[in-house]
Amino acid sequence: MDAGGKDEIEVEGVEAPIAPPALRGRVVARHADEELYDALASDLLVHASNCVREFGDFHLAVSGGRTPFPLYERLMYDPRYRALPWPRTHLWMVDERCVPFEDERSNFGRIREVIVDHSGIPPEQVHPMLAAMPGAADRYERELREALGWRPKGHDRLDFVLLGMGADGHTASVFPGSPALHDLERLAMDVPAPTTVAPAVPRCTLTMRTVNAARFVAPLVMGADKAATLARVAAGASLDDLPVAGLRPVAGELRWYLDAAACG
Repeated sequence: MDAGGKDEIEVEGVEAPIAPPALRGRVVARHADEELYDALASDLLVHASNCVREFGDFHLAVSGGRTPFPLYERLMYDPRYRALPWPRTHLWMVDERCVPFEDERSNFGRIREVIVDHSGIPPEQVHPMLAAMPGAADRYERELREALGWRPKGHDRLDFVLLGMGADGHTASVFPGSPALHDLERLAMDVPAPTTVAPAVPRCTLTMRTVNAARFVAPLVMGADKAATLARVAAGASLDDLPVAGLRPVAGELRWYLDAAACG
């Protein structure tokens, strides 16, 4: 927010101006996909470098789905982002389907191929969700607490959470009516198979509490099929109807990354 307490909207581009929805937080809108990915990658690099300088490491939680993978690939091949501190980075999952990593539906399976196998990140700093095993959420919560527990109180949280958004308003695997919406104690939860999207398999997810505790929350939303949902969020929809409306970092920054189509 600016000094007057109003949310800030940043709009750039050489084409006709974009009129983004008036979402809580800051909105970065771009016409071209490449420009949007570059804006997000640049912010990620700056934030990662700052966290390593302040804490000695960087805790990044990433999402699956089609939308972010061009960004992940760009982080691997674009020389502008070679300075990303992968040796000091802990890589976490936002959510995972209860399938083996070899299954094409697995989020981590593909992230492993694109990021883990090419970034040089130390294996012990890669934290997949073992969602196909019993007690996955309890195990992941313990792992989060152990990895972040050495930091000073108040800084024992994820540094950067990259999210997506479904047309039904879900983010991570927090769907309308999910217990992961309102739980104030759990960091991760096992949740039943969603009824609004396919494939309908049970999942493990970070809770909204964990996401909102992060230092930087970055929803990446692209496509015309998302415009109506974003408009409803901007109009004040409740988080019970649209979970993404519950993105309200407690002591961090919320910055939306939208293409022109998602802005309507």
